[in-house]
Amino acid sequence: MTQLLLISTALLTALSAAYCILCIIAAVGCNCRHNRPLASTALPPISVLKPLKGTDPEMYQSLRSHCTQNYPDYEILFGVNDLDDPAAEVVKRLQHEFSDRPVRLVHCEENLGPNGKVSSLAQLADVARHDLLLVSDSDIRVDEIYLRRIATELQQPDVGLVTCLYRGVPARTIGSKLESLGISTDFVPGVLVASLIESGIRFGLGSTLAFRKKDLQAIGGFESLTDYLADDYELGLRIAEQHLKIELSRQVVDTYLPAYNFGAFITHQLRWMRTIRASRPAGYAGLPLTFTLPWGILSVVLARGPLWAWALFAVAGLLRFTAAIITGVFVLRDRQLPSLIWLLPLRDLLAPFIWIAGLVGRKIVWRGKVFELHQGKLLPHE
Repeated sequence: MTQLLLISTALLTALSAAYCILCIIAAVGCNCRHNRPLASTALPPISVLKPLKGTDPEMYQSLRSHCTQNYPDYEILFGVNDLDDPAAEVVKRLQHEFSDRPVRLVHCEENLGPNGKVSSLAQLADVARHDLLLVSDSDIRVDEIYLRRIATELQQPDVGLVTCLYRGVPARTIGSKLESLGISTDFVPGVLVASLIESGIRFGLGSTLAFRKKDLQAIGGFESLTDYLADDYELGLRIAEQHLKIELSRQVVDTYLPAYNFGAFITHQLRWMRTIRASRPAGYAGLPLTFTLPWGILSVVLARGPLWAWALFAVAGLLRFTAAIITGVFVLRDRQLPSLIWLLPLRDLLAPFIWIAGLVGRKIVWRGKVFELHQGKLLPHE
């Protein structure tokens, strides 16, 4: 039995090392594509939809970055469920500073389903003036050519949705730093590998979702997504099912992370794991192949330290760190990564336990409410 376990862990270490090579290939290819010059094209008017609830770290500056775009014609619609929400005061401050811009505060009072964000988006889309829509989370910060680049990429005739990679800007807490590290070294490499092996992606990322109204209407509008937790994933999947391409933008944006303590980090990761399991079960089943350092350590322990086991661990570890650095530094331009990379072994050693915990149970806590996940849908927890 011990021999069988040793062979299995050594094989998994080798397969995980091969996955790291795939991450490197995908990152290099993505970096080359991102360095191509941006073609000039006509820029159609666009409506930016921002559902808000409560406040996020650096929220004012993040929202403000959308008001300073080098773009000829766009509007920003901020939606709140309650006009007494503190986010409404942030929007009013923006309206005062940018009185010459079409910045609108919309009261989204209807409750169309358990996903309040999507419920607000449905109501914002109804009052949006333009045919091109762009949705992004409230904690996203962008540069001044963001809209110009996204709109240009959406003009390709076979593209139905444009989405963006993002890098996490952490607070000073260990949980926030681990979250940021996971985005750059686990989540984004996974997206790039999916794009490589599937010849493109079939999902969207909440950092940016840009699409046409007609394509949204063809999938049943936002109203068809109000029961789903991973609404960004579902939106991209359904647009892809209309035989349209999901374009991974050359634009990379920032997301400002909360000051998670260690427990909050684990809770957030567990919710994310259960979301993946519900939305992409095959992808969830493949996640153990990304546990490079744990498999390598286990191989050394089970083999009782021979040279070949240490060599396998060293090669796998080197590939793991190389993939992390190439993706984080050269694709995402993540300036925080060099100071966080020492936390990578801790991040990797926690990952298998979070994955195992994600296998059982369907309960999640989201926006202060408790739900159960069933086939990606949010159900009230009893």
